[in-house]
Amino acid sequence: MLVSKLQQSCKCRTSKQCCNKEARMAKSSGSYSTSDLSRKSGDIIAEALRRPVTITKRNKPRLVLLNIEDYQRLIRQLDRRTVGTIEIMSDELFAEFESAVEAFADEDEAGRL
Repeated sequence: MLVSKLQQSCKCRTSKQCCNKEARMAKSSGSYSTSDLSRKSGDIIAEALRRPVTITKRNKPRLVLLNIEDYQRLIRQLDRRTVGTIEIMSDELFAEFESAVEAFADEDEAGRL
């Protein structure tokens, strides 16, 4: 198991029942420094297979390691949210959009009267 600097300074020196609250929180957060990554990449990769892991540099989040299933799920979600413009919008969708805008404008005018 990866032992953080906080755990190294801990009196109990156990990874499961650490007496240092900050050490327990750092261990459970799934966040590691770039130095940790270079020293204990195997342990961090093993954790990243179970849940996303944040890699920090100078205490700022810089990267996230996640398993391929989570990555593919995120990509599928992204694919469903496509960007469009009025120029490439189908006539049917444009008519629906136009109706929605007109309805909104009518409601806005009625609210101002």
